[in-house]
Amino acid sequence: MADWSKIEALPSSKLTELFAGDPDRLATLSLDVSGIHFDWSKTHLTRDAIAAFAELAKAQDLAGKREALFAGAVVNVTEGRAVEHTAERGEGKPESVAIAAASHARMRALIDAIEAEALGPVRHILHVGIGGSALGPHLLVDALGREDKRYDVAIVSNVDGVALEDVFERFDPAATLLVIASKTFTTTETMMNAESVLQWMTEHNVEDPYGRVIALTAAPQKAMDWGVDETRILPFAESVGGRYSLWSTIGFPAAIGLGWDKFEELLEGAAEMDRHFRLAALHENAPALAAFADLYYTQVRGAETRAPFAYDERLRLLPSYLQQLEMESNGKAVTADGQPVGRPTAAITWGGVGTDAQHAVFQLLHQGTHLVPVEFIAVIEAGDTLAEDHHKALLLNAFAQGAALMAGKQVEDPARSYSGDRPSSTLLLDDLDARTLGALIAFYEHRVFVNGVLLGINSFDQFGVELGKEMAKEAAKGGGSFDPSTDDLIKRAFG
Repeated sequence: MADWSKIEALPSSKLTELFAGDPDRLATLSLDVSGIHFDWSKTHLTRDAIAAFAELAKAQDLAGKREALFAGAVVNVTEGRAVEHTAERGEGKPESVAIAAASHARMRALIDAIEAEALGPVRHILHVGIGGSALGPHLLVDALGREDKRYDVAIVSNVDGVALEDVFERFDPAATLLVIASKTFTTTETMMNAESVLQWMTEHNVEDPYGRVIALTAAPQKAMDWGVDETRILPFAESVGGRYSLWSTIGFPAAIGLGWDKFEELLEGAAEMDRHFRLAALHENAPALAAFADLYYTQVRGAETRAPFAYDERLRLLPSYLQQLEMESNGKAVTADGQPVGRPTAAITWGGVGTDAQHAVFQLLHQGTHLVPVEFIAVIEAGDTLAEDHHKALLLNAFAQGAALMAGKQVEDPARSYSGDRPSSTLLLDDLDARTLGALIAFYEHRVFVNGVLLGINSFDQFGVELGKEMAKEAAKGGGSFDPSTDDLIKRAFG
């Protein structure tokens, strides 16, 4: 078991005292990487805390596990797999990088064919997937696709038919390309949605609906068995996990909707963050420092949640993306060798969009009884063409909220007092372009990895999502007997 004693024994000082006692605090706890300024100075990290975490990282062989990750060794030990999403952006085992490059070339060739109308006229891209097969592409298209859109792109994940019908009302079936994203090509919700899209096309007299299907999968034979022509199947490696897959052919809707140049820039930005993570010392390594702060609050201060707030409408889907990335990766109760962890693992990730969130949840952040580390994500360059007062107000609100959480305000009326000493970090992007967004997402991926290594858990399996799905399948077949409450609910819903 890892020795957390030095970390748990770290002294507790107020943030204002930490600033007063260290004139170099801001320089120590901030850095610039890949067009992103990181500032952890308003967290309770100190030089001693960083040293203690670095010692723990050495004991947990973070350096060795990091090299194993990039070398394509078996890192996902419970499933006996390598973890090779970094190879999709050119950083990894040479053979895997070559395979990823070939997959990207195949994807680009298919996009070129679609743009040349080899599949007929296409104006709409309807992408069906769920989890990592939807959240990543949706984030990319929503963040970067607000200008110069080449196609109308819709990402549908929910099996609720309302989600599909909303798209059916907007799209012309004769000009729609169906993209099915499923690693196994057996995902229940995705395949049900795909069948409904084909039925919609058939009902509207689309000739050869199967000829307008693209499959993104690690199981190409299953896609062919389902009816997709081999020329329209874009495979990706089994070693690329779903929530890490937007860099692979799962990123197809972004590559076609945003243009290939932007997709390449996305990969290049992520590769730049990969190199930083591999080479930078821990005390100036952005993913490592972020993970140290995460673990300080979960292990020392007992914080159960973490709240990222995007102060940019283009990043409104980032908190949802991070929920899966962080909680599906590190929401574990056992170590990689199957023993109880014996301490808290992933915090509950939640968040929102500024300034909306200030009028909804910041009351609790400032005056509630829960300690919630906050993360502000903002962009210096405005994404709009309105009067600059809009963007100035947006940024000043983000900066002021962090200052207010730390400083607080004491007055005679307790209801109007702010305790202060509430932590926050800030990620300030120069601009929200494809390269910087790629670096940002890769930063979060490596942060998750460091958290997992220091906790001794496997961040790359997700068995916890299976049980409920298995029970739902059993119920759909008319089998299984559940608890009295569940049996009653099924009876009420279906008779």
